[in-house]
Amino acid sequence: MNSVLDLQEMKNNLRLLNERISLACTSCGRSVNDVTLIWVSKFHPQEAVDTAYAIGAREFGENRVQEAIEKFSQKKDGVRCHIIGPVQSNKLKKAALVADVIHSMDSLESLEKLNRYSAELNKVLDVLIQLNTSEEDTKSGLQMADAKAFLESLPAHSHLRYRGLMTIGKNTDLAEDSRAGFSFLRTLRDEFVNRDSRFSHFTELSMGMTGDLEVAIEEGATMIRVGTALFGSRQYNA
Repeated sequence: MNSVLDLQEMKNNLRLLNERISLACTSCGRSVNDVTLIWVSKFHPQEAVDTAYAIGAREFGENRVQEAIEKFSQKKDGVRCHIIGPVQSNKLKKAALVADVIHSMDSLESLEKLNRYSAELNKVLDVLIQLNTSEEDTKSGLQMADAKAFLESLPAHSHLRYRGLMTIGKNTDLAEDSRAGFSFLRTLRDEFVNRDSRFSHFTELSMGMTGDLEVAIEEGATMIRVGTALFGSRQYNA
């Protein structure tokens, strides 16, 4: 098992990552303040989350609902929990309890259930709709050809706030391979934002990870999801 990075090591990783983000923003005329960094803490222990918090991390991403509950059921001041992995129907109630944002919605039925659970908790939950822009069978999300019709059919739920779109880049060694998918996501977001009251908060583009964040930022990402570049290698047996 890999050891948890100490505070100075994680600070150095954050400095290097911030340099990458800054350069990417400068190259396309954007402000670094327009890009939210989500610290992907999946498979990393509580100790790593605590170290990240100590150096300023407040937005954390988890793939699994149970792991999110273990780490974030009692949140420290300012912390927001992002569920970034697929949520099974039987985990939606727990997801509504722990999450501040869910990035991976792609089913009308699941949205209806999530709205009901959020109502029971008297909260309004931010959600993003996931697209499979890489068109890879291993990834979740709507197919690009179905996305527009799906968005048009979204009901106005009183306890869900539609915040935007999410995608995962192509599983290749070339970040540039993901540009077309990221561009598609931005174009679709731009088509729907402020179309009507359902989309009055539809501003977010969650895309870009350690290997392709520069391309994502160039294509308009407002949230990037980074784990390895901050926490180091994942501790899968943690």
